[in-house]
Amino acid sequence: MNMNHLEVFMKVAEKLNITEAAKALFISQPAVSKALKNLEISLQVKLFIRDKQNGLMLTDIGEEMLILARKMKEIENKMVQLACQENKLLRGKVKIGSFPAASTNLLPEVICLFRSQYPQVTIELMEGTSNQIKQWVEDRTVEIGIIASPFDHFNFKILANDYMVAIVPENHPLKSQSEINLEHYRNDFIFCKGGHESAVLNTFHENDVSFHESLTVQTAETLIQMVQKNLGIGIISHFTLTSVPHHLIVKEIVPRITRDIGIVAHSFDEVTTAAKQFISVMGQLYGERI
Repeated sequence: MNMNHLEVFMKVAEKLNITEAAKALFISQPAVSKALKNLEISLQVKLFIRDKQNGLMLTDIGEEMLILARKMKEIENKMVQLACQENKLLRGKVKIGSFPAASTNLLPEVICLFRSQYPQVTIELMEGTSNQIKQWVEDRTVEIGIIASPFDHFNFKILANDYMVAIVPENHPLKSQSEINLEHYRNDFIFCKGGHESAVLNTFHENDVSFHESLTVQTAETLIQMVQKNLGIGIISHFTLTSVPHHLIVKEIVPRITRDIGIVAHSFDEVTTAAKQFISVMGQLYGERI
């Protein structure tokens, strides 16, 4: 098995475009096509199909091979790091998935400290929602992920506790109230899908509050704009709200909605040496939690 061919295969699977993959790998398009052809010949399977509407697509066996290729790449990375560790020199790459608020609030200080201790380790950061990151960890697109609870079946370590708050504009009728009751204003809420849906829905269910989804947005920035336009009462995590600028009034919610922010992996015992050291550095900064 030629690891260079696997590298090309993984990049094409990521981009689903020969030209973009070639640019990312700094090689020619014919070289990419040749590597894929040689890999398919050696495996005796078809990894990609060309669809007139959707372009390049992985076959079913191609999707399975991609997961295995990522595992092989992870093993290769572990071997390199183990050899470097033996020689007292840590190298390699740590691939991390994180949602934007965690990237803003947690990672800068961690990365700064990690780089000072392990300058030859490369960090690759991918950002998405908690659900996207769970899938990236599941299919080994990333090695470790920083997400909001629930953590499902993954190994996890809690980094921070979080809770939901309500936000209203400065001219809102509720601006003088100290807290906002979920049941009383359930038809006026604007929700942001940022990985805290489970916590919100569970609280509604536990308190026997009927849920009416009148307006849902995808990002904190959009939620803030909607609230500023007096379209409703925003519901957002306090952790996320601290990562975006705004001039809104923040209110406590009754009953309280809580969640945790944590780091997840398939198994902390099986991650690469570089990933273990990254987690260790997090421990230096968030030692009370992990």
